[in-house]
Amino acid sequence: MSRYLLAFALLSSVLALRAQDAPALIGRVNGRTYVSPTGVFKVTIPVLPELGGAVTDTPNVVTFQDSFNVHVSIAAFPQDATQRWEMATRGKKDYLDYFFANFVLSDFKRSFRGVTVEDSKFRPDTMGGALITYILIPGGSMFTDHMPPVTNGAVPVAKRGNMLFVKNGYIFVISTELAERVIEGSAYKKTPKEEDAILDQKLSDVLDKMDFLKVSTKSDSGPSVPSPLSAPTRTR
Repeated sequence: MSRYLLAFALLSSVLALRAQDAPALIGRVNGRTYVSPTGVFKVTIPVLPELGGAVTDTPNVVTFQDSFNVHVSIAAFPQDATQRWEMATRGKKDYLDYFFANFVLSDFKRSFRGVTVEDSKFRPDTMGGALITYILIPGGSMFTDHMPPVTNGAVPVAKRGNMLFVKNGYIFVISTELAERVIEGSAYKKTPKEEDAILDQKLSDVLDKMDFLKVSTKSDSGPSVPSPLSAPTRTR
């Protein structure tokens, strides 16, 4: 599983590409809807081509970014037998904490120095239990081209909100950057609590745009693979 999660962090290097330079999609776009390659979810595309919006994906991660202030990644990883056992023995909250620390956060730390977790919370009523985390990433903004000049060699610290939950045998990671934090420079005055509220809303907006499609999977130790013979069933 870690090889897929590494792509989650490394995908950020692709996001600066303009839409016309991006590689061909692995998933598919139907009008304003993106459908994942695995068929486990679809989502209304949160960026517009007219605003420089681009869609980039891998087999397990899709990223949306525009030229202004939208940067969203949605990752969906099949739970193998080990991950299902971890969730069954730990319980949902501890499992999501474990998954975030050992896979998602560790990949951010491999890509950027000085990454820290500012805060986290568990929401039992969201998607059957969801973990929200807020991380600070020195030099890790996806909006470096829009930042004002930096003085005194200071490194702008990006802030991301992440939402983790399990659905239909997959663990989902929605991640978004608070672009205003680096774009507005010295004019930016939001408190951490205000930042968290903005990120919460951004994550909720993405979740509201998603539909989850239940597919048949192979049942054991390897990553789950959608059956090409089964029709997906929409769930929420």
